[in-house]
Amino acid sequence: MRDLPPTATLRAFEVATRHATFTAAAEELHITQSAVSHQLKNLEELWGLQLFQRGKSLSLTPAGAALAPIVREFFMTLEATLSDLREQKGRVRLRVSTTYSFALKWLLPRLPGLSRQHPEILVTLETTDQAIHFSSAESDVAIRFGSGNYPALYSEFMFREQIFPVASPDFLRRFGAPGKPAELLRYPLLTRDGADLVPKWEVWFGQVGVGITALKESVRYADTNMTIEAALLGQGIALARSGHVEAEIGDGSLVRLFDVPFPSPVAYYFVCPKGIESQSHIISFRQWLQTESSKARQDYR
Repeated sequence: MRDLPPTATLRAFEVATRHATFTAAAEELHITQSAVSHQLKNLEELWGLQLFQRGKSLSLTPAGAALAPIVREFFMTLEATLSDLREQKGRVRLRVSTTYSFALKWLLPRLPGLSRQHPEILVTLETTDQAIHFSSAESDVAIRFGSGNYPALYSEFMFREQIFPVASPDFLRRFGAPGKPAELLRYPLLTRDGADLVPKWEVWFGQVGVGITALKESVRYADTNMTIEAALLGQGIALARSGHVEAEIGDGSLVRLFDVPFPSPVAYYFVCPKGIESQSHIISFRQWLQTESSKARQDYR
């Protein structure tokens, strides 16, 4: 690092790249024009590169243009990191991995409650639909959707959802409300491609005792949230998990069709590497999560 100049010199270079004259740069830095000129001359000598074309106005040489964004990013990263560290003072960061749809629909609306109850915990959310391997991951803990078979990890059951059809009030006004499950076969049904963990219409119809040969599909979606959004837009009837449509059913933008119990074959689990579950901030997070999960278990019966 023998070619690394003092921070003040790098700052003078970064500021000068954003101004047309050394005088304007000096005003931002609150130093004299000659001081700016001297610092940049020393920098050019240190690096053996001409960084500016000097004339009535400053312009960057190709070398200066190549270095400018690197130096600017250095200061931006430094400022952001310092701000983050000051914010974390007296707090402990907890990196939580979960699926995007669960984070968006269930966890995010509840996080303000965690902040009020445990202001010392600073949560960072990482979202992925892939299985997490803690040995190579940046997350501390995870919330996973599955069968609960996690022998290498510490795990806790959270809750199991109900699965049911939903539609928008506008859709039901246009098409009429189905009187019984078998009538859904004449409606446009929104379907989702993906893993077997995702509820399928064929399984739901089998659960309610309706035999099917073919579905009247509209569009297939690759994402649960897209399916719910399509239902909100009145494009068809979606098969939803209760935790993903809490707000929409609560505000009336979606209507649950048929009060037929169909518990999801898979559930949500808190998981983490064995041993860290006893750390104080993780205990606090687990207890808060179990309180919220207990409420969900009551709501989703």
